[in-house]
Amino acid sequence: MKQLCFSMVLAAAGLGPGSGYAQRVLLQATVAKDTVYEQYGPNRAFFNHLYFNYLPVVGAAAGPGAPLRYGSSAELAVGVRNKFRLSEPLSAGFDLRFVRRTYDLAQKAGKLLPTSALHYRESLATSEAHMEAFVRLNVGARGNVIGRYLDLTGWGGWALSTAHRTEDRPGSGAKKVRTAETGLPYLRRWPYGVGARLGTGRYAAVARYRLSDTFTASAPATYPELPRWTLGVEIGWL
Repeated sequence: MKQLCFSMVLAAAGLGPGSGYAQRVLLQATVAKDTVYEQYGPNRAFFNHLYFNYLPVVGAAAGPGAPLRYGSSAELAVGVRNKFRLSEPLSAGFDLRFVRRTYDLAQKAGKLLPTSALHYRESLATSEAHMEAFVRLNVGARGNVIGRYLDLTGWGGWALSTAHRTEDRPGSGAKKVRTAETGLPYLRRWPYGVGARLGTGRYAAVARYRLSDTFTASAPATYPELPRWTLGVEIGWL
């Protein structure tokens, strides 16, 4: 009788042989997974993001005959950047981008490029696909964010298209007369150069220097080399 009463007390207290079947799991976790280091992120092993930039042409042509309208003479680009962290202060990576480069020609007496004829508006433009490699020096302590950095870059690309466009406003007849010549044989198709970026977070100041010449050997000798520097801003879509 005493043994029966003792068994009933244990069962009521949840300590009997069948108590394991009555317990409910309230929390289950794999401890090992809590310590797995995330590989993707702004300051982790791998990161990629979209970006946009606007880089006006800086400086003058190497000789007379090619005056420019600054501000509208510029590079516009959209690209994707792939970054690999090598160590806490050092990263490397590459960009793939599409670039629209425009030289907006000022219409002044003495213009030689591409002819001496004056128009209301005139430009030389190329649409280019670029690949750029970079080495990044990260500056200062930070968490899983881009932080402050300095990039040194080298780039090259292919001109998908070239165009010479003019606009005239004769004053009688048609209000505007526009012409476009494409596939220009005197513009070089393989641009390449070097550059640098100084940034913090999604914003960066960008400078690029074009090492390749603008014109091919078939261009007239009177054509002056166009400015090699572009300098502007970049905004990342992080």
